[in-house]
Amino acid sequence: MAGVGTAALTDWIHRFRDVIAEKREWLTELDSAIGDADHGANMSRGMDAVVAKLDAGAPATVDELLKTVGMTLVSSVGGASGPLYGTLFLRMGMTAGPVTELDDTALAASLRAGLDGIVARGRAEAGDKTLFDAMAPAVDALDAAIAGGADLAAATAAAADAAAAGRDATEPLVARKGRASYLGERSAGHLDPGAASVALLFATLAQAAAESS
Repeated sequence: MAGVGTAALTDWIHRFRDVIAEKREWLTELDSAIGDADHGANMSRGMDAVVAKLDAGAPATVDELLKTVGMTLVSSVGGASGPLYGTLFLRMGMTAGPVTELDDTALAASLRAGLDGIVARGRAEAGDKTLFDAMAPAVDALDAAIAGGADLAAATAAAADAAAAGRDATEPLVARKGRASYLGERSAGHLDPGAASVALLFATLAQAAAESS
């Protein structure tokens, strides 16, 4: 099946930066309710740094591209977001290898590796009210759609829908990880900001995949 090359992946990163900038205040508002009120600002600063780095010299291979994204996020984003998102992209790059295009199964494998990296770093589980609650369903949906014969555009759209549903499912949860866990029962009734940004990540991936198909 057709896949995504470095141009499409770069388009994804640009789209993610743009929507993070657009939703910056919303993400900060979500984080102000149960966190440090800096998720929007941190992610916006990090993604601006990522795009500046890529615009200064586009990496030739997928692993170089994704590792550049990951290292830049680790070095420029504060709080938990930098290490977690950085780990996601670093693990994706390590799994992708020195290729110029990922087919559907390779993209899914790289995202699965990224999710595994997040779990290893953050020890998050389903229901903890973290970005895992949006990302794990998205990766599972991507795998299932590809196994069912969906093309990459349809598979990433399914992943985006699953991420959005996972984000929404965090609202009634009581946080068990991170700063939000200090609030106990008061953390219920609010969307997790990390899950919200992950939903944006998969929405923009679906847009980039559809554009490149």
